[in-house]
Amino acid sequence: QVTLVESGGGLVQPGGSLRLSCAASGITFRLYTMGWYRQAPGKQRELVATITSGDMTNYADFVKGRFTISRDNTKNTVYVQMNSLKPDDTAVYYCNARYFAQHWGQGTQVTVSS
Repeated sequence: QVTLVESGGGLVQPGGSLRLSCAASGITFRLYTMGWYRQAPGKQRELVATITSGDMTNYADFVKGRFTISRDNTKNTVYVQMNSLKPDDTAVYYCNARYFAQHWGQGTQVTVSS
């Protein structure tokens, strides 16, 4: 059974930082492209960042220079470091694992507000 468990969400003030983690089990983690997506209320889910099995990264334009995705294959975990957070970053953040199949986590809420 594949599980992706996100953690690290919460309430943060504008300009603050958070680091989200996603621990995977039930997959050969090192083979998967891992990603973070987000969905704000009333909006479609959108790509935030991805990292391939070869550590190639891709970022949405709206997070470039602020967010950094990374992975630790020894811990089966993918991270996203989020800096300079803005109220528009408020969303549920989802972890995604993609190889031949695609899997999603349950999401973690990030709220950026003063």
